[in-house]
Amino acid sequence: MAAFKTLNSQDIIISPLEVAKGFSFEGNALTASDVGVDRYLGNKLATTTSTGYLTAYSQSSVYYQTQQLYYSNFISSSNGNVQVANTQSINPDGTTSARMGSNYFVNFEQSDLLPQKYWPTGSEDIAVLSIPRSLFGDYILPNSINIITDSGSYVDDGEGRLQMHVSSSQRDFINVGNVIYEHGIIVFTGGTRKQGTGISGSYGEDDYGSGIYDGRLVSDDHIENFVSTTNITCSFSSSFTIYETQYKCTIGESEFNYTLNPTLIKSGSNIASVDDFATGSYFDPYVTTVGLYSNNQELLAVGKLAQPLPTSRTTDTTILVNIDRQ
Repeated sequence: MAAFKTLNSQDIIISPLEVAKGFSFEGNALTASDVGVDRYLGNKLATTTSTGYLTAYSQSSVYYQTQQLYYSNFISSSNGNVQVANTQSINPDGTTSARMGSNYFVNFEQSDLLPQKYWPTGSEDIAVLSIPRSLFGDYILPNSINIITDSGSYVDDGEGRLQMHVSSSQRDFINVGNVIYEHGIIVFTGGTRKQGTGISGSYGEDDYGSGIYDGRLVSDDHIENFVSTTNITCSFSSSFTIYETQYKCTIGESEFNYTLNPTLIKSGSNIASVDDFATGSYFDPYVTTVGLYSNNQELLAVGKLAQPLPTSRTTDTTILVNIDRQ
């Protein structure tokens, strides 16, 4: 048996709590069906060649979708800067001509700093590592990515840039791609030769890829290995928001002072006739369980008290029920 009381909005307190969880996968475990991380190779010319371990897409669709979502404002820039906008011309009569500014795409920038979003427009490959939301939660924690393959090791710089470790007297890391933390997407584009060295000019295809846009820092071999190798370790941390909900269940001094225990009913009597000891002024019922119900009287949650709690005829009694939910 139960007694019911309606909770008001002031009886409910919701507090968000952000927690983190780390993950690390090696080899084939990375793309196992119960993990769900997938790797794709993108190339705009490979319209019929499929890619992906768990879900197959054409390489050209991976290339163009990634370009549209994350690099639309950068494809005409050779060193990762935002492309120059096409501005309008205002005529003496007040009319305008020429095109409006073209940098209107939302490319999900991860930093107020220069994003260094280089995009290859020739026949070069790109790679995409996609982490499912069940793993990355609200977003991947910045500075938590660490990927090791046959051809190199990669980390994020906390500002949305994917960096490859190199042995260099000038720098330890070079930018070779980007990370979209809130989408769980890691894009390996290869970076530009100009961005890595500060030197402009065309380079031969044998060493640096296409000579267009000053050539790339890394070759297609690095990118293909990033997608195809089974000798890979991928580690990252995810952010999850848990909502701590507290329900304040208050029993007034004049409420619930009559027992609802069916074992106290006299044999052969109705509910109004209970054993004599339960009718005295000294008798107080005890609370053992609190249930939370919907507006349709559906039981949603049950809370058990550590020990029976007597109600009071002189003061209010408050029971706090805490529930964590996503």
